Amino acid sequence: MIEYTKQLPVRHQVDVFVAGGGPAGIAAALAASRQGASVLLIEGTACFGGMGTAGMVPAFMQFADGINFLAGGIGREIYDRLWEGKGASPDDRYDNPMRHLSIHAEVLKRVYDEMITESGINYALMTQMVDVIASDGAVSAVVCAGKSGPYAVRAQMYVDATGDGDLASWAGAPYEKGDEQGQMMAGTLCSLWANVDWDAVRAAKQRAEDELPRAFADGCFAVQDHHLPGMWRVGHTLAGGNLGHTFGVDGTDERSLTEALVYGRKLLTEYEHFYRRYMSGYDSLELAATGALLGIRETRRIIGDYQLNLADFQARAVFADEIGRYSYPVDVHASDPSAEAFDRLMEGLHAFRLGIGESYGIPYRTLTPKGLSNVLVAGRCISADRPLQGSVRVMPGCYITGQAAGVAAALGASGDQDVHTIDVSEIQGRLKELGAYLPNA
Repeated sequence: MIEYTKQLPVRHQVDVFVAGGGPAGIAAALAASRQGASVLLIEGTACFGGMGTAGMVPAFMQFADGINFLAGGIGREIYDRLWEGKGASPDDRYDNPMRHLSIHAEVLKRVYDEMITESGINYALMTQMVDVIASDGAVSAVVCAGKSGPYAVRAQMYVDATGDGDLASWAGAPYEKGDEQGQMMAGTLCSLWANVDWDAVRAAKQRAEDELPRAFADGCFAVQDHHLPGMWRVGHTLAGGNLGHTFGVDGTDERSLTEALVYGRKLLTEYEHFYRRYMSGYDSLELAATGALLGIRETRRIIGDYQLNLADFQARAVFADEIGRYSYPVDVHASDPSAEAFDRLMEGLHAFRLGIGESYGIPYRTLTPKGLSNVLVAGRCISADRPLQGSVRVMPGCYITGQAAGVAAALGASGDQDVHTIDVSEIQGRLKELGAYLPNA
């Protein structure tokens, strides 16, 4: 152990500080700025967008329930701009936002860049939050680090959009992590592939998972992983790969992430062989790139004033304080590669799926960590049980919770309020002005 003391300059003093420039952080920063708050947004990688850009996740899950556009407001703006920039697949349809929407990552990067720069928000890429200074349930400053060195930021309100709940947990908020044994969903290193003959792929009408038993028998894979989300068309000859799983990874431990990244890159050579040999249209398949981030589906779930749960999903719950509604199925990836774990996954996906026009409410209380007065959480680390987190964790869900956290943070900062006592009706009114889907508010 060593003791280390250093005086740091306070480089920024703002109304709202947002940690993390993924979908939740983008929505939070934009929403707060549009309420008149001064905002600082930091992102640790070279681009905004998180999993959809640096992580190369090849598709958005549904934005809508088949009737209503659930990720209304900032989510709708991003959806429209991606289409206008030709960032969707040639096979996608603008008028069907209930379908998965493929992502051309370079276009999505520019969409985020344009929206943030147009807003006038103060922001920094390649910047990490490395510490939180808190006492008596309030954060007084965060410590950030970039190439110029470490510095402090003071804000009235702090939004944790790190995905892992770093800011909230470091400030002392309680959290849960994984299942009863601490096991978490497997991660995936997503990828970009070239030279796909999409006409041949469509003509063959093959399902990759149907070809796995033959590949397993032939010894194609060192680990027999029965779950294969597959390839998405993201360009004329390009495919985005959501292929393979890194079992046992802990996204809050850099040592575990390092091991998983190295394994994930090696694993993709097996999938390259599989697609070339067993799937039509992939004969000339070539790996173009792997994600700069590992796709992490689950780490901390911050415990807030309310824990959204599976019963709420099943009841299509309505809340007086809801800040949005969502409808993606309960998608809890297996923690191990066994056939039994895969069967449980598929049973859950079929059992916990909503119909056309159905959705569940997300209450404001899922964004307010217990014990902290000036911190809000957004994205996959909001207060939810494990099954429900498997639904709300995807990017359109992050737009919904991020947008609400940004509005609440701006309101809290303007009145020097506790996040637990902000007038929810005022939050809801501001959200509706932004275009949020709030039929019950």
